[in-house]
This record gives sequence, structure tokens and C-alpha cells, in this order.
Amino acid sequence: MIERLLPNWVSAVEASEDPPDAALFPAERAVIARAVATRRAEFTTVRMCARAALGRLGVPAGPIVPGPRGAPTWPAGVVGSMTHCAGYRAAAVARCRDAVTVGIDAEPHAPLPSGVLGAIARPEELAWLAGTGAGWPATHWDRLLFSAKEAVYKAWYPLTGRWLDFQEAVVIPDPAAGTFAARLLVPGPDVANRVLSGFAGRFLVAEGLIVTAITVGRQQFGPADAVH
Repeated sequence: MIERLLPNWVSAVEASEDPPDAALFPAERAVIARAVATRRAEFTTVRMCARAALGRLGVPAGPIVPGPRGAPTWPAGVVGSMTHCAGYRAAAVARCRDAVTVGIDAEPHAPLPSGVLGAIARPEELAWLAGTGAGWPATHWDRLLFSAKEAVYKAWYPLTGRWLDFQEAVVIPDPAAGTFAARLLVPGPDVANRVLSGFAGRFLVAEGLIVTAITVGRQQFGPADAVH
């Protein structure tokens, strides 16, 4: 499903179950040594997906351990993103020569828990939900907004190494196009002497899930060594 949102220079693998034979490297096992079974399962399966996606790029298997703020540490020359929720795990990776950054997220297609929307949404987003969003009642737009902001953060963090609060970006979906625009309200990352003021993303609602994705291609910035 996730590949429907990604360009052909991104390698993506997804899973709907946790294979019992999925294995971890010692450094990865150490990270979740005290985790509960459900956490170990999602952690393991999403790394199985990531290694399969990397293999399609010709990148050898190796440990993918969380770095600062939990972001995955990818092999040199690779950017990527991982996501997991109940019944779904996915990873998307690309060569730095093709991509500047990738951010993906998956969520159950269900309303957000009580109180969450007020914490993540800005006034202009709440106005969109009450107006345009209300005209498309088959979609839980509050959850899609949350997912899109997660994808924004996953695309943002590798470029900046900084936290981005939910309130520091405005996300407006286009229901007919299956896209969303994210406008940053803080100074954006400098990529090859160009400041990014936002991200363009895509979304899909299917099979009980909301999936969102952001990709920033290398072609719009020049040679790969401009950033990596």
C-alpha cells in the first residue's frame, strides 16, 4: 500500500503480520531487551521490512538502531523512514543521490482519542476540519492530520536534528487529490543553500488504515554531495 504514495526511486516494504522467524542484530536486541512483547514484535518486523527495502537498493543488511529522539540510524548514503501501528509495519528508503529526505506514517483509520486533536491542531486546521473536511465525512480527518504531522516530523528531523512541535507546522489536505501541504512556522532546513518552507505529501485511506508520505527528491537541489 505505501508504495502507491512513493516515487520509483524509493524502495518500500510493508508487512501486516509479525513473522516468528524475524531476527535482530545484537545491537538491536539490546535496545529492546526490557520491552514488552508487542513492542519487540513491531520493532523487529519493521526492521525486517527496512532490511528488505535496503536489499532492493543493494545495501547489505546491518543493524538499524534508534539514534537521537528515536530516529533510525541508516547506512551511509541512505535516507529513510519507518512506521508501525496495529496490524501494519512499513519502511521506505532511498539513496542520497536520489532523495533528500523521506517521511512515512501509518495510523488506524479511526478518530483520535479524546483530547489529542486540541493538542496537535492549529486554529486554521480546526477551521479546515469543520469546513472542507466535514464535506468528506467518510475520512477521519483528525487522524489523518495527526499522521501527516508525524510524516512531516520524520522528514524534518534528519535535515535539522531538531524537534518540531505539532503546533509548528500547518497541514492542509486536498481530499480530491489525495495530497497535503505542510507549511513550516519555524525556520526551515537549509538544503543546498535553499531554505525549505514546507513539505508536500500524499495520503491514502484503505484497508482500515491511513498512510501518509513525504518525499523530497534530489533533482530539485543539484548534486548529491550538496547535502550528504
